[in-house]
Amino acid sequence: MSIFNLGSINIDHIYQMQTLPRPGETLAATQVQTVLGGKGANQAVAAARAGADLRLIGACGAQDGWILAALGDAGVDITHVARLPGPSGHAVIYVDAAAENCIVLYGGANRQITTAQIDTALATAKVGDWFLLQNETNLGAYAAERAASLGLKVCYSAAPFDADAVRGILPFADLLIVNELEEAAIRDAMPDLSPRLTQIAVVTTLGAKGTRYAAPDLALDVAAYRVDAIDTTGAGDTFLGFFLAAIDKGATVEVALRRASAAAAIKVSRRGTSNAIPTQGEVAAFQRNHA
Repeated sequence: MSIFNLGSINIDHIYQMQTLPRPGETLAATQVQTVLGGKGANQAVAAARAGADLRLIGACGAQDGWILAALGDAGVDITHVARLPGPSGHAVIYVDAAAENCIVLYGGANRQITTAQIDTALATAKVGDWFLLQNETNLGAYAAERAASLGLKVCYSAAPFDADAVRGILPFADLLIVNELEEAAIRDAMPDLSPRLTQIAVVTTLGAKGTRYAAPDLALDVAAYRVDAIDTTGAGDTFLGFFLAAIDKGATVEVALRRASAAAAIKVSRRGTSNAIPTQGEVAAFQRNHA
């Protein structure tokens, strides 16, 4: 089957810092990288490297052809990525010595996707394909409803958390992937929507504490692999891409969770975002060495 991903494409400017800056504070960075990023692109690269047929729906600035080259090199189908006037989305990312980060996003082309672009892409989908989306583009609710109406299974990464986006998308989701804070925000701040979480599959990433899976027919906890983290940026996206790719290929939930956890463990031991996402072979070797 295929995974259609309505996803953000960013240029990530990553600054290594000893500590994260406070308001009014000026600090010197020790290193800087400029790489392909964005939740959508990161998840797309991870899923493609995990063996999925990943078809990205997105947009970037016409001047940034290297973005499309990087996506294509990773195995992502870029047929439905538009090149638009104006800037690509970008992120300024600070990473401290403890591997924690803070991120500033600018939407750029990610907020200029059209309904016609989504409709054209989904016209090639088949019943039972997956539709993946996050909160870094426009038209999320439209796309989720459209995908569900065509018989696609909807996987929703509710990040960055946006209450309006959650209200529009969650009713169409079959699989929700969130971190602890995002899950708590839905359960505590949106009580009218929280019953939906008992009706679908929910994967909650818990950082070093592992992952929790809850669905009407299964509950499962999987421990995290122990590694020395140097950069957690993109770890959740790496996890999601490998997990969904495994599920799409017919793996059990437990196998998919462990494979995704291994991929995320490799990612946090490397600096960068999409450039640091491992391959299938690297994940398999890691799991053999940590059996």
